[in-house]
Parts: sequence; structure tokens; C-alpha cells
Amino acid sequence: MNFVETRLAKLARNGDRRAFGELVDLYKDKIYHLAYRMLHNVQEAEDVVQETFLRVYTNLNRYDETQKFSTWIYRIGTNLCIDRLRKRKASYSLDAEVNDSEGTDWYSMLASGDRSPEGELLLSETQEQVRRAIDSLPEKYKSAVILRYMHDMSLQEISEVLDMPVTTVKTRVHRGREYLRDRLEKESLL
Repeated sequence: MNFVETRLAKLARNGDRRAFGELVDLYKDKIYHLAYRMLHNVQEAEDVVQETFLRVYTNLNRYDETQKFSTWIYRIGTNLCIDRLRKRKASYSLDAEVNDSEGTDWYSMLASGDRSPEGELLLSETQEQVRRAIDSLPEKYKSAVILRYMHDMSLQEISEVLDMPVTTVKTRVHRGREYLRDRLEKESLL
């Protein structure tokens, strides 16, 4: 896969629009899900996807073919999300209603079975508490935790995406997990 992406990036750099279109097809959903999980807003997630591909297109000449294309594009998307979170931090409310059902989020991927209405309500409340806990993570832990647990990236991959040492990533994932555990215990979820 990496070889194919590198080849597509080379072709796109040389003006091959179809190759760039294939890169978009390969990554648009992945970048959307990353952005939606970080921002919890459909419109902002869509904007991040567009901004990401605009930056990829205008900076293809800067892509280092010795690194994975996925790492490079995830770094761009993650940084755009972090920028948006910083900009809205002053007006962002952790209690904001984020109950839009547009877009797929990771809660919908939980195993489903035939549950009673009471079970559905309990699951829904639990999902909302987990979502609020993740929303409340300090910014420096949030991206590492989302990339690790929602995108199933290795610590090394996260290190490359966030451009920081693996030891720092490991610490942030650990502290983020501890923060979530404490927060959820206070809400008596664990």
C-alpha cells in the first residue's frame, strides 16, 4: 500500500490529476473520521478534509518519499484540527450539544445486539459520558488518545504524525487514559 501511495504522490506531483483523485479517494473518509472525532462537528470535519487535501496538493513537492504518505497526511489533518480547537477554545463549551447523528462516529461501531429499550438508554447515556470525557481531555492528550484508541495507530505512528518523541507520545497516551479513568470514575461509569 505504501508503495502505491508513494507512486500516486509522485504522479500527482507531476500533474496527474487522476493520481491525486485516487489519493483523495483513499484518504477522504479516514481524514473525515479523524476530524469528526476530534471536533464533533460535521461541517468542521468536512472543512478539515478540504483544507487537508488543499494543503496536500499545494505541498506535494515537500512530501518526503522516505516516509509513509499516511503519516504525512494524518499530520496535516491532525494539525488542522488542533488549530481549530485552539481557535474555538475560548467559546467552546464542554456541555455543548453534540448529538447530531450525521457522520459515523466510533460509538456506532460498538457491538450491537438485541437490547431492551432500557439497555439502549443505558448504552446511549454511557456513550455520551465517554464522549464528554474525551471532549474534556486537555488538548495535549486529546490528539494522542484519539489517534491511539480510535484510529488504532501505534505509538511510533503517532510519534511521526504529531512530530514528537515516542516517549512523549507514550506519556501523553498514559496520562490521557488516566485522566479519562478518573473522570469516568467520578461519573461512576467504571
